[in-house]
Amino acid sequence: MLNSIAVATTDKFLDSESRLLAKSLGLPFIVLNGPIKFVSDYDYLLLKTQDGLAVAKTGKGAPKPVYVDFTSGTVDHRRRFGGGKGQDIAKAVGLNKGSNLSILDATAGLGRDAFVLACLGCSVSLCERVGFVRAMLQDGLYRASLHHEVASIVANMALLETDITGIADGTLFDVVYLDPMYPHTDKSSAAAKKEMTFFRDLVGKDADADALLPAAMQLAEYRVVVKRPKGAAFLNGAQPTYQLEGKSGRFDVYVQKSLDSLST
Repeated sequence: MLNSIAVATTDKFLDSESRLLAKSLGLPFIVLNGPIKFVSDYDYLLLKTQDGLAVAKTGKGAPKPVYVDFTSGTVDHRRRFGGGKGQDIAKAVGLNKGSNLSILDATAGLGRDAFVLACLGCSVSLCERVGFVRAMLQDGLYRASLHHEVASIVANMALLETDITGIADGTLFDVVYLDPMYPHTDKSSAAAKKEMTFFRDLVGKDADADALLPAAMQLAEYRVVVKRPKGAAFLNGAQPTYQLEGKSGRFDVYVQKSLDSLST
């Protein structure tokens, strides 16, 4: 059973907005009568604060809340020093062959890979079907749009109202990017980042991940790129056209047709 989550706020002036958010997501709303560490009825809180929307673990010794943040920390460092088009993700989507690619990130999550691609000049559409994650992503994009250094980047990121199954027939993107949640293992858990531990607890694995690949192939004009951990099975059992191996994972690339016609 997945761990439970409720909506709460640390600011009485955000109470009304928080209650509306809870209603829209179909989640319970609770009133905080003390520190988060003393909440015992829920394992996690979707916490609305003046700094944004975060997911927070309850209980003693819990780590700090996690926000979608495109303006600081590791995401900002990657924007500044990540390696540009020399990054594996850039090579996988084909930025060595074309520029200004239209990309559908069909499993957007916290939006970090989508942000990297937007930094590199791509126009990125994002799908996220888990309600509270989508709300966090929407909040993070809004806050980033107010930041002078990244506003022009997130302007190239559009959060869609649907998941991949609801995209209109005939819609095509140059590339469709998939990074489904991989099943939690003992080997991976020791080094798992805090936020990934949170989302594995709350969302679980993508049990229907294999079905994403055929859907993506219908929407991709040039290629589908699947991000996988090392040693993971091919999505839907389908052999990719080729692979790019990284330090901690790989990209499986399914070529529909050549990107050479997009060369600049």
